[in-house]
Amino acid sequence: MSAMSRLRSLVLIAAMFAFSLPAFAQQPQAPDAPSAAKKPPASHRFWDKTNVLLFAGVTGARYLDYGSTIWMRNRGVDEWLLSNDIVDNHAAFAAIEFAGAAASVGISYALHKTGHHTLERVVSVVHIGVATGGAIRNFTLP
Repeated sequence: MSAMSRLRSLVLIAAMFAFSLPAFAQQPQAPDAPSAAKKPPASHRFWDKTNVLLFAGVTGARYLDYGSTIWMRNRGVDEWLLSNDIVDNHAAFAAIEFAGAAASVGISYALHKTGHHTLERVVSVVHIGVATGGAIRNFTLP
């Protein structure tokens, strides 16, 4: 097994492990706390303005990643996470990018439904950061 194949395997295993960890809700206040200090959990509609902007950011970051990866492949640089055959098939690669954005919305929705409203938004912020960082890396390659 080549070093690149081992690296891909490690990245995929790490990603699967990270997404399989349970997300912990905020702990309730101690029962002896005064009732005036207790606040109801912060709740919001799923498709509120903040989430719509975050999901637009995820979609834009995925689009930027798509364009930067195609730009990188046109210069003869090999893709390290996916096979070059997938990236060179533009329709398949676009479908993978779309699936990544949809998965981000789906994970956020699952966290919203289980009351993890902070984590719901963190998923999008991290996704935007990782996708944008990957695009910057692709555009800065020689």
